[in-house]
Amino acid sequence: MQRDQQDPLAKFKEEFFVEPGTIYMDGNSLGLMSKRAETKLIGLMDSWKQFGIEGWTEGEHPWFTLAETLSEKAAPLFGAKAHEVMVTGSITSNIHQMLSTVYAPTDERFVILVDELNFPSDIYAVESHLRLRGQDPAIAMRKVPSRDGYTLELEDILAEMKDDVAVLLLPSVLYRSGQLLPLREITEAAHAKGIIAGFDLAHSAGAMPHDLHDEGVDFAVWCHYKYMNSGPGGTGGLYLHERHHDLNPGIAGWFGSDKAKQFDMDHSFTKAEGAGAYQVGTPNIFSMAPLIGSLELFEEAGIDKIRSKSLELTTMLREKLAALVPSLIDVTPKADDQRGGHIALAHPEAARICKALKKAGIVPDFRAPDIIRLAPIAFYTSFEDVEKVALALQDIIEDELYKEFSNERNVVA
Repeated sequence: MQRDQQDPLAKFKEEFFVEPGTIYMDGNSLGLMSKRAETKLIGLMDSWKQFGIEGWTEGEHPWFTLAETLSEKAAPLFGAKAHEVMVTGSITSNIHQMLSTVYAPTDERFVILVDELNFPSDIYAVESHLRLRGQDPAIAMRKVPSRDGYTLELEDILAEMKDDVAVLLLPSVLYRSGQLLPLREITEAAHAKGIIAGFDLAHSAGAMPHDLHDEGVDFAVWCHYKYMNSGPGGTGGLYLHERHHDLNPGIAGWFGSDKAKQFDMDHSFTKAEGAGAYQVGTPNIFSMAPLIGSLELFEEAGIDKIRSKSLELTTMLREKLAALVPSLIDVTPKADDQRGGHIALAHPEAARICKALKKAGIVPDFRAPDIIRLAPIAFYTSFEDVEKVALALQDIIEDELYKEFSNERNVVA
């Protein structure tokens, strides 16, 4: 296909392990392994084999400062200063850390604002944190409502920013519909009301550029295992604007210590400078290792080019599906600046259709109760792949090939 021949990122497909005969459209849930990720993981395993405990300070990637090294390389992807980013924890643990650090409820201002479409783990974390702080989640957690069950309106978000809201925690991209929220407008409105603005970047990290520092975002959390291809359960990331770096970590641990004093074994905590202070325990070196290779690829490809190709791929896919399979309802916003890296299609037989796609060699993503998510990834999806997916969906639905499967999700969906 001519568009593939002209694609400046086409060469990167060779960097990834793509199962022969398979088109992988689930990189918004778990990215594929890159060859460099494998090499870096094996390399760090070898450093353990070669150096033993000396691996903390010896070898190509000393473990003691690996998180800081990776954070500095990741920061440009988030429009952040190097000392505002830390590769650490997971989304859920980092939500607990950020709320423990910045949430300071008073009798007048105690509400954490979330939304009714958010990923369950974020809600669980907020609820449990509120209980730990002596708050009743039924009162102290407020959800922005959705008008259509798929998206949020900026007007409705702003309307819920009442005088009793202390912190908001919203997704940058809604995991089901792919809607991209306007972070700058939300942050500015929050600050005008004295509200701390935080975001979960799970579905935008690695899919598009960010501008967290200049937009004034207070804190953010994300994972690296989706668009950033760091592997299942890979170490996550957090961002805390430098204006908050005077705050002691709500959850303190020894890897949040000043590294020059960490091994003094003093019981008085001396926090590290910048976002490093908000680490807790010893970093999982093998879970960070693949990210070394992944960040090399991002540096070479460029996040702007990745975003541009992603938009081209998703535009092509949704246009072909609209023409070939009109029974699939595209619930992702149309405008480029209002959508992330995947498209979401609603259909009452969604679970069965996803199973039929897998039988046809295409890996999609199902989200209950009726959503098919498709994410053509700029690194390893071709325009020809997109055309094949559209044609496969046409065959599956027109010929009712999905009827041989049950319309129930698998244990892991």
